Amino acid sequence: MEETGLSKILRTKNTVFTFKDISLLWRETDANLVKRRISHYVKTGKLYSIRRGIYAKDKNYDQLELATKIYTPSYISFETVLAKAGIIFQYYEQIFIASYLSREITIDDERYTYKKIKDSILTNNLGIEIKDSYSLASPERAFLDTLYLHKDYHFDNLSSLNWKKVFELLPVYNSKTIEKKVQQYFKAFQNEY
Repeated sequence: MEETGLSKILRTKNTVFTFKDISLLWRETDANLVKRRISHYVKTGKLYSIRRGIYAKDKNYDQLELATKIYTPSYISFETVLAKAGIIFQYYEQIFIASYLSREITIDDERYTYKKIKDSILTNNLGIEIKDSYSLASPERAFLDTLYLHKDYHFDNLSSLNWKKVFELLPVYNSKTIEKKVQQYFKAFQNEY
């Protein structure tokens, strides 16, 4: 019976699991039983304990998946997405996440920077792509998230943005200040290209 618990974890696509994820996967309501089993798997090296209440199949877990499991709701955004899309050229070692709180933590030599955004923005899924195991902002959403937190931000390459999408996402932020900023960036982009 115990091995089926582990095999259920190993068969999923996910690499990171919360205590709640494991309980649901095992369809087990007895929290003490789940704790004992997890503890056994961690002690025998069959599961890796990342931090209290969060586990992985092994040390090669998906860091983006972990980033969105530590605090939920949350999604990958800001400089992490902007750099990948070529909108900013600066490389950042840490992973940036939109969340309901601001916090910086380090796990297994990786820094996770959580930036607080308003609940109405955080819980709005427009411009958020749901990957297999985590949520990721589109470049346009990350651009607007960044403007939400930083009124003056230097973007290196605005040609990677789909401006139609930017304007479609603007109502999520319900902010005249951000609208004005977007218009300024858009005008600058038009003048440059």
